[in-house]
Amino acid sequence: MNREAIAAFAAESRAAGPRLIGLDLGTKTIGLALCDVGRQIASPLETIRRVKFTPDATRVAKLCTEHRVGGLVIGLPLNMDGSEGPRAQSSRAFARNLKPILPLPVLFFDERLSTAAVTRTLLEADASRARRGELVDKLAAAYILQACLDVMRGLDDADAPELDFIP
Repeated sequence: MNREAIAAFAAESRAAGPRLIGLDLGTKTIGLALCDVGRQIASPLETIRRVKFTPDATRVAKLCTEHRVGGLVIGLPLNMDGSEGPRAQSSRAFARNLKPILPLPVLFFDERLSTAAVTRTLLEADASRARRGELVDKLAAAYILQACLDVMRGLDDADAPELDFIP
């Protein structure tokens, strides 16, 4: 994804609402994070235990309405070589199926190593295994959303390099 696509998402989502929500889609859970209205800081919001698509999507939609969300940043789990595997296709399918329920702009953002980075931080903080399990998904969503916010802030810098590493 290039800077024009990210800028277009930023403008379109800003028109729809002041905040963004980040999603880290796992097979068993969905980690959610929310940014402030100034789109500066991402904070962990909650972790949804996945059951079926409809109740999962309904919960996401309810949170988006409650927090006046204007767009979704969905982590895209690429392979280390940048290719898309089954998990990336699953994330794209979730967004496609969510669109009729929640017609907001969506940006897929490279999430490679986000869970590993968050887990490493929790280990360094000496969090117990149970506590890590409780926090890792929503912290990974915050990590992904914060990275996206940082890139969006850098769009104003005309000298910033092209952002080809983002799908």
